[in-house]
Amino acid sequence: MIKLSTLVVAISLALTPQAFAEHVKSPSDKAIKLAKDTILIDTHIDVPYRIYNKWVDVTKATAGGDFDYPRAISGGLNAPFMSIYIPAHLEFDGKGKSYQLANQLIDSMEAIAQRAPDKFAIASSTADIEEQFKQGKLSIAMGMENGSPIEGELKNLQHFYDRGVRYITLAHSQSNHISDSSYDIRRKWKGLSPFGKTLVTQMNNIGMLIDVSHISDDAFYQVMELSKTPVIASHSSLRKYTPGFERNMNDDMLLALKKNGGVIQINFGSSFVTSSAGAWGKTLKTKKEAAKQQGAEISKDFDAAYRAKNPYPFASLEQVLDHIDHVVKLIGIDYVGIGSDYDGVGDSLPIGLKDVSSYPNLVQGLMDRGYSDNDIKKILSGNTLRVWKQAEEYAKKH
Repeated sequence: MIKLSTLVVAISLALTPQAFAEHVKSPSDKAIKLAKDTILIDTHIDVPYRIYNKWVDVTKATAGGDFDYPRAISGGLNAPFMSIYIPAHLEFDGKGKSYQLANQLIDSMEAIAQRAPDKFAIASSTADIEEQFKQGKLSIAMGMENGSPIEGELKNLQHFYDRGVRYITLAHSQSNHISDSSYDIRRKWKGLSPFGKTLVTQMNNIGMLIDVSHISDDAFYQVMELSKTPVIASHSSLRKYTPGFERNMNDDMLLALKKNGGVIQINFGSSFVTSSAGAWGKTLKTKKEAAKQQGAEISKDFDAAYRAKNPYPFASLEQVLDHIDHVVKLIGIDYVGIGSDYDGVGDSLPIGLKDVSSYPNLVQGLMDRGYSDNDIKKILSGNTLRVWKQAEEYAKKH
């Protein structure tokens, strides 16, 4: 039961009960220090597409979004993988469009580093990450979300590697020329395409990490058979807590991931964390489609009106920790990391993990659940650095 004095404080701060719950979550000094004193890698943050849609200067504090430099420093984030996100439809809108957008988004990341060289630096290797951490700079690593810019040409793979991309999510929300997508009911390839299988081998050879988030189960298992280096699931969570949601990974896939030596980086989006959030989204979609069929004009306020009558069931920090716990209990501490999907999942982030200033809350939660400092460091970056270094070492030999 909330005490009257607590309610008075909440009212005086003009906070909703949910916002108040977030307000009073204060990580300990130790949790804050651990976050800031450790290389902290988040493998999936969607700043590039965010600022492509509406430019803001993230080297300074911004009014919206989930990332900017001051909040990142406050939260201890020093090595994000910025997502070079390519909408799935571009592959089918004409040759060259995916390729062009990918280069534009990479340009935007280079511009950030050039505009604020005292704060940011482009990182294309684990050595860069470690050196820039010593220098007190925020590393910008890059991963490509959707392999459509490859456009069926291996020379483009090399081009994007040369531009600093270090992982590729093979497909996104639609099956493409590389792989079937978990979201797409059309399974053209029954997994990977013939080109996709060749691409996996070549990605291994040049040191490009393979990201199995978004791809179909069949494609996942084919990658497991083909890849000679550990893979990542850069922003996926667990099907155990979201039954029927193929976008997440099931226990058999986790066991295969362990055998491969890879890492699953847990997605913070509420629909990835709890089935209730996913069900809410499906109901909204159904209501919207029904309204369209009845001839109603769907305005931009439709979602907001629905949300006002049907509050969104945000996940909690504790539920995100449950996902981490399950991975650790099933396959061990060496195979889990962070892939928040900040700036990529809209207003669906969990209570206590609303933006990049929130990582100390996650660290505190791990401490409260009995994780050692060394274990927490593995989750924050150690596991991801391990697989990245293994990819680098394999490439040196091929």
